Amino acid sequence: MRGYFWYLTLSLFVLLQGCANLDNPTGGGQLNYDPGPRQIDPADILVPDGYNVEVVARGLTFPTAVTENDEGQLFAIESGYAYGEIFLPPRLLKISEDGSSELVLEGAKNGPWTGITYNNGYFYVAEGGQMEGGKILRIDSSGDVDTLVENLPSLGDHHTNGPVIKDGEIYFGQGTATNSAVVGPDNAAFGWLSRKPQFHDIPCKDIVLKGINYTSENPLTDAPKDSVSTGAYVPFGQSTRPGQVIAGSVPCNGAIMKIPLEGGEPELVAWGLRNPYGIAFSGTGELFVTENSYDVRGSRPVWGTGDVLWKIKEGAWHGWPDYNAGHEISHMKVPDKGAPKLLLEENPYSPPHPIAELGVHSSSNGMDIARNGKFGFEGEVFIAQFGDMAPNVGKVMRPVGYKVVRVNPGNGVVENFAVNKGKGNGPATFLRTGGLERPVSVQFNREGDALYIVDFGILNVSKEEGAKPRKGTGVIWKISKE
Repeated sequence: MRGYFWYLTLSLFVLLQGCANLDNPTGGGQLNYDPGPRQIDPADILVPDGYNVEVVARGLTFPTAVTENDEGQLFAIESGYAYGEIFLPPRLLKISEDGSSELVLEGAKNGPWTGITYNNGYFYVAEGGQMEGGKILRIDSSGDVDTLVENLPSLGDHHTNGPVIKDGEIYFGQGTATNSAVVGPDNAAFGWLSRKPQFHDIPCKDIVLKGINYTSENPLTDAPKDSVSTGAYVPFGQSTRPGQVIAGSVPCNGAIMKIPLEGGEPELVAWGLRNPYGIAFSGTGELFVTENSYDVRGSRPVWGTGDVLWKIKEGAWHGWPDYNAGHEISHMKVPDKGAPKLLLEENPYSPPHPIAELGVHSSSNGMDIARNGKFGFEGEVFIAQFGDMAPNVGKVMRPVGYKVVRVNPGNGVVENFAVNKGKGNGPATFLRTGGLERPVSVQFNREGDALYIVDFGILNVSKEEGAKPRKGTGVIWKISKE
């Protein structure tokens, strides 16, 4: 009980502090000037003593991940799709020592490509599937492609992520269609509701609903003052009733799944995760996952929930859409809107507690685990924090994220590893420096003695125009011990 009351006390403190600052919020993507061409200077990034930062490649468009082949040759992927409804062909690039890139493969406009790994002569890529559904692709060195699994439920807010390989199986994450299980006008703002009006979240196993419905404006019609009622796990404009059973199936949303290395039907590993983005195995075979938590948007906004680092136990339900980090979200009151109601009549299982809780709206994404004593921090989890997307995900007191943190999985302590120098926190453009902009993933090299940081590039956000990513501003950084 002590932990429960501590949580309530902390929530009240955060609420009061947040209310005191909600009148003048500023996210890191909310710039009041034109930054012009991106400035790049490794000296503007603060790292621990004894470490060195260098630029590996620059001028990339929406890079999301890197990997090395058996010879230590570096490869990168560009996502193609980006929030803001930018559709470009995703690309696999070979990165030379001089920073130049060579095209290996240009994919179809079904991005974003969110992750890549290399195994036994092949690249394995998670294709986010904004237009056609998610896929896991296998690509050989000549650029020939095999699709190992397709039609993943990835047409909404979040996508197919990963992959990682262990014991002849490919593990990947599948994000949710919505913020908190209810399709609403915010999904129209994302762009997909008009394209796929029947799309909604799919549970991995049967669930029973309380029959909570939400009335919202109808962005799918031009009729003035048209409104609809929508429940959880159903298409937009469809209500639910108390005791209604929603049948589960696999593939599903908000889950970790796996397939054989040669492809096949997905098998469920764990579920109840809003957007499981980063996936990595420790040296002892434990599976770690980062989860992007709720936003303050849509018909069922959720306030004050931090991103999470999990150690995954097979078969576990991690609480989405009614929990965050093991706690009911009904205790977190949204300013001026009240607390979100619980949607499930009964929980599938008791949700576990995480390894660590990370910043609210930090967008803690790609991750890797240190494994070489020459680099240091062996066994610790390194996480790239993309940074807040305020004001569209909710207001923040000040910029959150825009750095690389490390987590001790033994005690859950989170510490900065690579952060921009300057007064306060934020992306380089916010601070008017040449450092990190939006770190989206990290990856140790094959020897484990150097860490790559994939920097997505400049992405501004405004209430009027939404997300505005800038092409050609992505960077790959490398940190090694001097």
